Amino acid sequence: MRVISGKYKGLHIKAVPGQSTRPTTDKVKEAIFNMAGPYFEGGTVLDLYGGSGGLAIEALSRGMDEAVIVDRDKKAVETIYANLKACRIPSGEASVFRNEASRALKALVKREMQFDLIFLDPPYMKHRLPEELEFIGQNNLIVKNGTVVVEHSIQVALEESYETLHRTKEERYGDTVISIYRNEV
Repeated sequence: MRVISGKYKGLHIKAVPGQSTRPTTDKVKEAIFNMAGPYFEGGTVLDLYGGSGGLAIEALSRGMDEAVIVDRDKKAVETIYANLKACRIPSGEASVFRNEASRALKALVKREMQFDLIFLDPPYMKHRLPEELEFIGQNNLIVKNGTVVVEHSIQVALEESYETLHRTKEERYGDTVISIYRNEV
């Protein structure tokens, strides 16, 4: 895996060892950023299922100022730290937390954090996407006109809207679907 574009373009990042995570392919990652960006003029990104940290690192490479990366798996968190170090991303630009997704969302609400971009790419068989999208929309975690990118299985049917979030685009790549939601409030 590698960083596709931006200031860290071409740098290699490692996948999480073992079978616990499913890395986003370069083809799907490029599609995600073509739909959501492709470049940013600052802002804060949340990667709720960090895995290797690849999506957050790509967002930082393409102009985001700060990333919050969450994963519950110890190996994933270790891999994220290693990838941030390999890309020489300053410690102030990325915060990494080992936590379960719903608990992390509640903690971010308590801290009154808001994000310009949120990635939801959970394990396909263990997702809670409708509940998480509803929670994000209800609790002001995304700025006005902010974007939520959801990577999910073709077997998962998501609604057009969740609270203030409205789907603006959806594309299929093999067994993977990318759904883009915007906060329209």
